[in-house]
Amino acid sequence: MRTDDVEAVEGSHARVIRAWLLCGLLLGITQFGVAWATPRIPTSDAEVLAELPPGATHASLASRQLARTRLDVALPLAQFYISRARATGDLRYLGYAEAALTPWLNRPSPPAAVLVLDATVLQSRHAFAAALTQLNRALQAEPGDAQAWLTRATVLRVLGRYDEAMSSCGHLRDVADEAVTSLCEQSIRGLTGHLQSAYEQSVSLPQQSLPREVRAWRYSELGEMAERLGNDAAAEHWLIEGLQLAPEDFYMRTAYADLLLRHDRAMETLRLLSGYESLEPMLLRVAIAEKKVGDGHSARMQTLLADAFDVEQQRGDAVHRREQARFLLDVEQRPAAALAVAQENWRVQREPDDVLILLRAAHAATRPDAVVPVMEFLRERHLEDARLDPYRSDARF
Repeated sequence: MRTDDVEAVEGSHARVIRAWLLCGLLLGITQFGVAWATPRIPTSDAEVLAELPPGATHASLASRQLARTRLDVALPLAQFYISRARATGDLRYLGYAEAALTPWLNRPSPPAAVLVLDATVLQSRHAFAAALTQLNRALQAEPGDAQAWLTRATVLRVLGRYDEAMSSCGHLRDVADEAVTSLCEQSIRGLTGHLQSAYEQSVSLPQQSLPREVRAWRYSELGEMAERLGNDAAAEHWLIEGLQLAPEDFYMRTAYADLLLRHDRAMETLRLLSGYESLEPMLLRVAIAEKKVGDGHSARMQTLLADAFDVEQQRGDAVHRREQARFLLDVEQRPAAALAVAQENWRVQREPDDVLILLRAAHAATRPDAVVPVMEFLRERHLEDARLDPYRSDARF
């Protein structure tokens, strides 16, 4: 594995990329690459939403040159690259997407769809403020852009700004499919003191009529909610269902791996992640599982991960800080170092998994002072998560 070239789409990145791909599917792309004014659900999974010109791949110089002057080529091409980033975990595709968008971003008034795609690329680098700026620009130009509202809601969710995220979800009511609006809203309600009812509402959504991508998103959200409710059996059910529907979904695969590891089911984790060892978040979980079973390959995996994180540190990247903190805690067993990285990660993003690794590292390092801002965040947002309860009940350790 070349650690400077191949990186995986980490949780928050996959979540926002999924938001773009999902809404892009539901709304479609017109002949000129602009979102439909009214929602349109494809009649089947086989329906083609957009076609690239012949030879339009990441290796095609002709298609990239054509994208500089034709928006109907630039948008599908950039969307293709983002799709490949999600499917392969290779962040170089996001650079290809950025290159396809740059000529249009340099225009005095970039199209809204270009700004939304650029926001997706920006957030993948943890440039969340810049991503929100681009989304706000897109919405000033196209107030009814469902893609922009859903992506904005997702970015704000990653930042823990739940009131603003819910407001963005509300804007979907008149411009997106009802199921997308409901899932968007329930996903935020589940983080703000209404977890049980949000879970029940999401369970009750009639899935038969939902497009494949919406069904996969629903399974992912249900798996997360069930786990935070402490119902790991239900969480496993939803994640298995989701992976059967969307086996390429790295976000659900890592979530399921984490659930298995929490229950010391290391051999099942290794089987689940077999073939994905070149992707850093997957490799981390493989290393943890191998350490649990005493596998002789664990030292090699540990060296690969250490080298990968060293490269990121030298470049000044903050893309995998959550993963690095967990590596330092669960593989290298260096709680003080893990805590320092978890605190750095907390300054960037605030999802439940970011809370969890910070609390775990602080507990292992016997640093109750480090959790004060986190505990305040939990109280203010009324965040419910059974995984946090052991640390929440005794924040003084």
